[in-house]
Amino acid sequence: MRLDDLRAAPGSRKRRKRVGRGEGSGHGKTSCRGSKGQKARSGGQVPPGFEGGQMPLQRRLPKRGFKSPFKKQYAIVHVGDLERFESGSILDPEAFVSSGLVKKLQDGVKLLSDGELSRALTVRVQKVSAKAREKIEAAGGKVEVI
Repeated sequence: MRLDDLRAAPGSRKRRKRVGRGEGSGHGKTSCRGSKGQKARSGGQVPPGFEGGQMPLQRRLPKRGFKSPFKKQYAIVHVGDLERFESGSILDPEAFVSSGLVKKLQDGVKLLSDGELSRALTVRVQKVSAKAREKIEAAGGKVEVI
């Protein structure tokens, strides 16, 4: 094979439609826009969600509540889930992801107190509940907030 043998796959290269270039082209006069109406005019397109002057659905539905754009989303890990790690290991968010305990790190990891722990572990997380901290320290471990 040489460079001059290279060709595009058949059908992959299509010529653009040249409209408004005379009646003989088949795309003259109205330039494939049909006749009259808002969409036939220059700049005449309806905005998304426009329902022909009827009150749009987005404006008909009631709006309630407030969603903060600054809210933090933490991946949740329970104290009972830490039982799978060996005693003396240092656990950080990356360790949780690699072990499959956390699927997706969002704004960090929050440790909650559900379950029991019998091993001494060092846990480094972004947030920890008071009860979870108590349980880890009672098992001889240590909690560091990063």
